Amino acid sequence: MLKIKNITKSIQGKKIIDNLSLQANRGEIAVLLGASGVGKSTLLRMLNNLETIDAGTIELDAKALNLKKVNQKHTVGMVFQNFNLFEHLTVEQNITLALEWVEHKSKQDADQIAQQLLKNYGLEDKKKHYVSQLSGGQKQRLAIARALALKPIIVCLDEPTSALDPLLTTYVANSIQELAAQGYIILVATHDTSLLEKMPCTIHLMQKGTIVESAHSKDFFAHKEQYPAIKAFIAGESN
Repeated sequence: MLKIKNITKSIQGKKIIDNLSLQANRGEIAVLLGASGVGKSTLLRMLNNLETIDAGTIELDAKALNLKKVNQKHTVGMVFQNFNLFEHLTVEQNITLALEWVEHKSKQDADQIAQQLLKNYGLEDKKKHYVSQLSGGQKQRLAIARALALKPIIVCLDEPTSALDPLLTTYVANSIQELAAQGYIILVATHDTSLLEKMPCTIHLMQKGTIVESAHSKDFFAHKEQYPAIKAFIAGESN
């Protein structure tokens, strides 16, 4: 289980994350819902040690999570909004690079891992293509495959459907559900309310750097009146 307790983060004197707490189990999809600027991406970046935390604690399986070592141990995988793929490398090389240079795996072992991941995500026939030759949906799948190559426990996805049409949004939602079924802890930062209807998840509505209301998606859609803040956000009545 991931437990985030009372974390705070300020940037240039402005509080971005304000005493935020949440927890997520293995196999659970936790959706950080909210408008731009409420701190969703900053929270994911802190989990990936791309931003430091000012106060609070983060635990994984009842042990303090050493954020300075999450990249060394590959505890957390990140799928960025803009994918952050290596444009000058092939699809296959985007996966094998870290396996060879960071994990020190042999080329043969790295190739085998890449082959399986590309097969799982329907990109096997694109392995020799360059990233620039891929569609938005294919880049999204490659970014997920690359994140999984290092076998993280937590997978963070920042605005995974921001550039996708409804059909591809459904595909990504299905992919996220498959990750949860495999036992990953999934954190999704999004303002795309359509995602909530496409996968079972725990909704955490963020406003001004903290979580103001939480609900399981099944409970929310069955009893919307019990969750007025989430209801208002989805209806476009609040920020």
